[in-house]
Order: sequence, then C-alpha cells, then structure tokens
Amino acid sequence: MQEEIRCRTREAPKCSCREESKQAWYTVTNRHMMGNLKNKTTLEPKQLHQLHETGGCDDLIKMGQHTISTRGVLSGIVLRGWESQPQGEGPDGSTQPAKEIYAGHAGSDSRKPTSLQGIAIRAKACKRHRFRNLYGSLTVESLMVSWRHLNKRAASGVDKVTAEAYQEHLDANIADLAERLKTKRYRAKLVRRCYIPKEDGKQRPLGIPALEDKLVQLACARVLTAIYEEDFLDFSNAYRPNRSANETVSDLTFNLQYGSFGYIVEADIKGFFDNMNHDWLLEMLAQRIDDKAFLALIRKWLKAGILDTDGKVIDPDTGTPQGGIVSPILANIYLHYVLDLWFEKVVKRGSQGKAMICRYADDFVCAFQFKKDADQFYRMLPKRLEKFGLSIASEKTNIIRFSRFYPSMKRGFIFLGFEVHWFYDHNGNKRIVRRTARKRLQRACRRIKEWVKANRHLRGQVFIEGLNRRLRGHYNYYGLKGNMESLNRFYRWAIECSFKWLNRRGGKKKSFTWSSFNRALDRVGVAVPLITQKQRRHRVYVQ
Repeated sequence: MQEEIRCRTREAPKCSCREESKQAWYTVTNRHMMGNLKNKTTLEPKQLHQLHETGGCDDLIKMGQHTISTRGVLSGIVLRGWESQPQGEGPDGSTQPAKEIYAGHAGSDSRKPTSLQGIAIRAKACKRHRFRNLYGSLTVESLMVSWRHLNKRAASGVDKVTAEAYQEHLDANIADLAERLKTKRYRAKLVRRCYIPKEDGKQRPLGIPALEDKLVQLACARVLTAIYEEDFLDFSNAYRPNRSANETVSDLTFNLQYGSFGYIVEADIKGFFDNMNHDWLLEMLAQRIDDKAFLALIRKWLKAGILDTDGKVIDPDTGTPQGGIVSPILANIYLHYVLDLWFEKVVKRGSQGKAMICRYADDFVCAFQFKKDADQFYRMLPKRLEKFGLSIASEKTNIIRFSRFYPSMKRGFIFLGFEVHWFYDHNGNKRIVRRTARKRLQRACRRIKEWVKANRHLRGQVFIEGLNRRLRGHYNYYGLKGNMESLNRFYRWAIECSFKWLNRRGGKKKSFTWSSFNRALDRVGVAVPLITQKQRRHRVYVQ
C-alpha cells in the first residue's frame, strides 16, 4: 500500500541529456484508421504493428516492431529518438502531471521568473517537456517588448489603426490589451486580404491582421520560437534567427560540392500556406504545449474571418494567412513534423546511399547518392504530404541527374532564385557554380526599368541615391561568389536604362552623352557590383 501511494504521488523527474537519446520516434498511420481528430481515438499498439503504411517506415526499412505514442492522434507523427517510450509525465509513462507552472515562473521546480531564455533552456534540456501557463506570460511587459520589435511601417488592418495613432496612448492601450487577454475578452479581428502579382502571372493572396492582433501574435511567436528553435533540425532554414536565403543556398552548394550525391529531387508544395490543416497543426503544437488558453488563442487566429477585396468575408477551414506575424513559425512547426523528422528518421535510414535535404519554408531540395533512393522518395513524397492535406506542385517537382561526372549548364536546378550547376571554373576544375536564375534576373531588370522611368524627374543626387538603394539590395541577395557575371549584367542594364530615360526628361536636346554621363556617375558615386558573401563556417547536413 505504501509503495502504491508513493507511485501515485511522485513527481515527474527532470529530463537529462542522456535520456534524450532514447526517446521515441513514430511514423504516421492512415488518418481514417487512427480515428477522428475530434474524438481523440487511437489505434492499439498491436493494430499499428500490423499496419503497413505507404510512405512510412515499412516502405523503406524493415523494423522489428512498430510502436505508437499514447498521446492522441499524433501517434503517427515522426518524433525524436530511436526507441519507443511512453509519453506521460511520470517516470513509468503515466500521465501524472508535473508541478504546476504558476504565472511568472518557468519550470516546475526552480520557480525562476519566466523569460524567453528560461523557456529555451528548459526546451533544450528536456525534449519531451510540455509547457504550461504560456498564456500567463502575455503581460504588459511582454507586449511592450513586442511593440518595440513590431514593424511600425507595415500596412494597417481592417480597423485602419496605424502605429502612430496607437502610440499616442501606448501605455493605456497596451494595459487595456493585457487586461482583455487576462480576462479572456480578447477577440481577433478580421484579416484584410490583398493580392500581389507572382512570376507566372497569377496573384498571391496576403492577409494583413489588425494592429493589436499583430502585437499579440508577435508576443506568441517569440514564445514559440524560444521553444521550437531547440527542436528544429539544422537543414530547416526559413524564418529562423540568424539565417538567410542566400546563406541557405551557400550551405546547400557547399554540401553538394563535397558530398557523394548523384541525383537531385527538387520539390515545391502547392499552396502550402492555404492548405495547412488546423486540427493537425494544433495537435502538433500540443506535443510541446500543455496550455489550453494559449492553444485557443492560436485557434482564434487560424479561424479568423478574411475580408476579401470584394467585401465578402471568408471563413477559412484550412491554412494560415501569409502576412500574419505568427504564420511563419506555425508553418515551420507544421513542416517540422510532416517533412523534416520523417526525412531524418525514416527516409535517410531507409536509403541505401547517402541522402540529404535542405528546406527553406515550403521550398526544399533533396539529394541522393543512388537513383533508386531518389525514385523511391519521389513516389512516396506525395502520399506522405496527402495525409496532412498537402500536395506537390508537379510542374516544380523533378528528378535531376546532378553529378560532377556530368558537368553541364543544362543539368541543374533552381533554388531560392539561383541556378545551380556542375561546371568548370576558370582553372578548369569541376565545381558547383551559382548564378541568378534567368526569370529572377529578367524580373529585376523590369523593375529597375520601371523605377527609372517613373523617377527620372528627380534631381541628380536624389535619383542616384534611390538607384543605389536598389542596386545594393540586389547585390546583398545575389552577391554570392561566382555570380559576378549576373551582377554585372544587372548593373549594365540599370545604367543603360538610366542613360536612356534621363535623356527623355523633356526637350529635344539630350541631357547627356555617354562620356558626360560616365563622368557624372563617377562624381556622384553609383554602386558598382560587389560580392557580399561573408566568410563563415558552413552548416554540414550529412555527417
């Protein structure tokens, strides 16, 4: 009897780094066989062991046994570690809760003040810890810090409230917002939709939340980042601190240059932000968050109505609006479970040769040593994504022969605005070469031409300052080593457009000849092409 009492009352132990290597990983079973998301039904372990999942572990490697998580419908999602363990808080896998985390405290034992650093330390120390009372951290202080990081020049939402108007009574406004959050009277406003053109002539929908919604979303996004930055894998690069798109391209080409890869699978998820399943996303969040109020707050933003340009209100069943501050971190969390962990724990383990993935948001490139592995992944990927309501953009998904033994500018792929090929350098050695993608360069040339044409009336110094801002912005992104030829082409085009349209400012006499124009450019100092890539240590995706 005394032993039974001790078992019932004992607290959850602290996770150690040594225990983390033994944590469980799982593969997704068919959703209809797992049960409805709403009624939380699950399969028995015996049933799951007998189930053969297409695109799962059995299609790649033969495991001796399948196990499932005892927590809800995410028993199928690939988690972490190498062997199955119960998911309860107790040492024996029971659901005995740990000590309550009170407002103003993080962790169950130390009672230290809640901070993003404290949350990050706890998330790193125990990968199975589920955080409580995160909603209580949305205080006046955290909202004020988020206000300092908020983009004040962003467009306003449906309420037309600008940052300047809100800041006139900032203390009172934030105090009122914090009080509404505390008393559960906060309501998310409609999201204003607008459209921007895409390269293929279509339009991309953007959602612009109201100012207060942006502020609360930013506070929540900072908390989510502190938790999941410790969970995200190294090849996931989008919307993360101290990572950029051109650094991602540089790391990818470094790994391809010195890796043993012969085939590339480039893929793009069709309408990813519009098709994220809300129920799956909330279940994924529940793996790390045990706070119903915090999860309900995220659900409010997911279900918030969208005010379209024609005045109609759309009630979304799936997706999260591009333009929302919390959307990027939610998208990363979704693909972390759907794609990243599945590739790391299942695909790589089942490949006969080496395999690698590099992902930036919903664009990703996979490299394989053998064609058999690439073909198998290419067949299984659509089935894997379909289980979570996603699909592949077939026109952007291909298998490419990519090897140092076949150097050619016709064999390559496009990733984040760069064309990547195996070719010869100026010394005749085979190397990975990068250049600005043709469509991206054409689009940049069209934009600089339109700007020059529309602003040719400006005074000389003002005109050159505006031109330099656009030139430097282009160099900062595309200024990778080996891309100087593309930078020079863009620079020459900008100078030729400037010469042409500055000579058409009125009157029949030209303003400049080429010699006088070049002297003027030398005087005012136009930005010349520059390689902006910094020397740094590359991330290695394959050990």
